[in-house]
Amino acid sequence: MPQIKANGIEIEYDCFGNTDAEAVLLISGMGTQMIRWSETFCNILANQGYRVIRFDNRDAGLSTHFDSASMPDFAATVDAVSRGETPNVPYTLFDMANDAVGLLDSLKIKRAHLVGRSMGGMIAQLVASEHAERVLSLVSIMSSTGNRDLPQASPAVMAAMTSPAPHPLKDEQGYLTHCVAFSQVIAGRGYPFDESAQRDQALAEVKRAYNPTGFWRQIAAIAVTGDLRSRLANITAPTLVLHGSDDPLVPPAAGEDTAANIKGAKLLIVEGMGHDLPSSLFGFVAGVIADNARRMFNPVNRPDGTSPFAS
Repeated sequence: MPQIKANGIEIEYDCFGNTDAEAVLLISGMGTQMIRWSETFCNILANQGYRVIRFDNRDAGLSTHFDSASMPDFAATVDAVSRGETPNVPYTLFDMANDAVGLLDSLKIKRAHLVGRSMGGMIAQLVASEHAERVLSLVSIMSSTGNRDLPQASPAVMAAMTSPAPHPLKDEQGYLTHCVAFSQVIAGRGYPFDESAQRDQALAEVKRAYNPTGFWRQIAAIAVTGDLRSRLANITAPTLVLHGSDDPLVPPAAGEDTAANIKGAKLLIVEGMGHDLPSSLFGFVAGVIADNARRMFNPVNRPDGTSPFAS
């Protein structure tokens, strides 16, 4: 897979589809690699007529790791933010949004459709708000505005996410069991849980790159960036907010809040979906991404914000 220098770092990326087609930029979630956007999903989306680009965020996968920075104390970071302070962290979501724009610059792409999942949805929101001229459409999947008044994940879910995993070089099977167990905690109950596929995904990621401290730096970036709602009014691109009804990590109220703060945004709650994207939904999700992208050509969507989508 190719690598390119952008925004002062090295970014690993991959492309699918016709290079002359409109670009769709897929932005990954916290602590995950671009291969979470599977080749199967990317090809399904590319077959809708798009050039699909996935990439590793900073501190994940094969993009630049910030190992020289100390691992943030998450509890101390949250405590400082709650007191109105701005802790010193290696980077924020604004930097990560600039990475995405830098990648588009390096690939000589003037405008793109943005799709972000979880933390990637927040990054996509920032690109769309701070660089509106670069964004053709926006899809925010199982994400949030950062509004601290929203319902939060339960202590049990947070414990499953933050509990230390065995080191894969010392106990590979224990590491994989830990990853699969967390995936099952956050999965929706409306779709079969494929334990084998989740194990294969975890193994592929750890064989590709292992960077556990990057996870904590990305959490700190989310905490310090804070509430995005005041910026979301700047978004002019046709927007779809997609969320699972069973999401235990980022409850559906976060998706509702996102849609409520972006003018003309369409909210789509998928019954039975959790904080994951099961393969049985690949075709559906690719289809609604394409449908949202096509709204940019429909004059009824501007300037009054009305949507051509059925409710």
